[in-house]
Order: sequence, then structure tokens, then C-alpha cells
Amino acid sequence: MKVLVADDSDIMRRRLLYMIEAIGGVKSVCEAGDYTGAMQQLFHNRPDILVLDIRMPGGSGIDVLKSLVVKKKTEKPPSLIIVYTNYSYPQYFEECYRLGADYCFDKSADIENLVDVIRSHSFLPEGAGVSQNTNR
Repeated sequence: MKVLVADDSDIMRRRLLYMIEAIGGVKSVCEAGDYTGAMQQLFHNRPDILVLDIRMPGGSGIDVLKSLVVKKKTEKPPSLIIVYTNYSYPQYFEECYRLGADYCFDKSADIENLVDVIRSHSFLPEGAGVSQNTNR
């Protein structure tokens, strides 16, 4: 399983990378610190799981989700999309769910929940995916 962590905070990205790399079943973890890097990593590495911050330089995580909706017609998106942000306002989360996010977590309180979701997904058969918007 391949994971992409897209977050503009170096500290948060490193912490998540460290925690995710320790999960069994994770083959590789790549990272991006801005919108452009996230888009490049998405279509170059084709991760199974995307962990996405809402606010990043060059464009937002919501912009990334919108691009995935457009590209979904020709390319397979990640099977699990997790939004992880300091901006945990209901209107942001609703928009993320509408655009295909499976989970939305608050950075200040939910890092263990995020890691647990990735851990549970890492043991699913290849290509099994998850149902949309499962934590609403």
C-alpha cells in the first residue's frame, strides 16, 4: 500500500510519515508540501491513500479534491482520502465529503484516529477500498 501525505507543515508531515511508516502493510510513503507537489505525487506515484491538508501554498486541499473529481473519469483516484486540518469547520468538512473525502480529522485532536483508519485500511485486500464518507 502506498500513502501520500500532503501538508505544508514540515513538522506535521514528518510526524505523520514516522507514524505511517510503522504500520504493517505500508510499502511506501511519499510527501508533498504544497498543491503542485501534491498533484505531481498523486499522478506520478498513484498512492492508495491520500492524507490531505486543506490549506497549502499554491492551492488548497479542496482544489486537490476538485482535480481528483475531474480526473476520476480517466484515472483511478486513491481508494482512501483523508482530510487532516486545523480548519475543522463544518462547512469545510461538508465540502470535502461532497468532493469524495472518506474521513475528515482535526489536527489538534485526531492524529491517533487518522493513524487507526490507515492501519485498518492497510489490512484490506488490494483494491478493496472503503465506502465513501464513513465517519459522518
